[in-house]
Amino acid sequence: MSGHSKWAGIKHKKAVVDARRGQLFTKVSRELSVAAREGGADPSGNFRLRLAVQKAREVNMPADNIDRAIQRGAGGKEGAQLEEVRYEGYGPHGIAIMVDTVTDNRNRTVAAIRNVFTRSGGSLGETNSVGWMFTQQGVIRVAAGARDPEELALELLDVIDVGDEGDISVDGADVQVSLSPSRFEGARRTLEEKAYTVDSAEVTMHPSTSVPVDARQAPAVLRLLDALEEHDDVQQVYANVEIPDEVLESVS
Repeated sequence: MSGHSKWAGIKHKKAVVDARRGQLFTKVSRELSVAAREGGADPSGNFRLRLAVQKAREVNMPADNIDRAIQRGAGGKEGAQLEEVRYEGYGPHGIAIMVDTVTDNRNRTVAAIRNVFTRSGGSLGETNSVGWMFTQQGVIRVAAGARDPEELALELLDVIDVGDEGDISVDGADVQVSLSPSRFEGARRTLEEKAYTVDSAEVTMHPSTSVPVDARQAPAVLRLLDALEEHDDVQQVYANVEIPDEVLESVS
């Protein structure tokens, strides 16, 4: 897992209680609407919507808000006005970055994203300028709790089938399960049914190679990633940066 993925996870937990909850609700609402517009309002037949509903529940979005966002998308109102756009570029120290946005004004959004990159010492690139470095991957983090993470990782090998391209590894006090998107939902459901503690579960973009940065370089990279994530139109930010745990902990 890239360092930024871990940093995003730390921020995700904090976001539940911080002052930006309203902004977080707006982003989740947009994802619900777009998912419902594309695949219908029934989560049982719409994988993307199921993930969006799960995320909404994780941030304690009220059920009424979830339902309204889904109906807006399914009804073709707000959902029809929103457009998904992916931007790609480079940050400080050659970090490759992809930014997924949902916007009702493409010109406004691209100008804002370009400005964030430029002010942070990066540059916005063309389509697929860095996208070829990333592949879609399901990532599930299981908390070991009082158990030995190594023992839990070995146990999970018998519980779920991650396939030839998947992996189960220890990451601090957690066990990380990486697998193809097609196996993601089945694995998550199996873990929950067997009462394992799933800290997070998402389908993300995984870099084929990572760029390590040290304590001196990391702050500039994190400032750019934070600025991108804080923009109202940005849904997800992916980066191929590898940041030491002690540096992440010092800034979290």
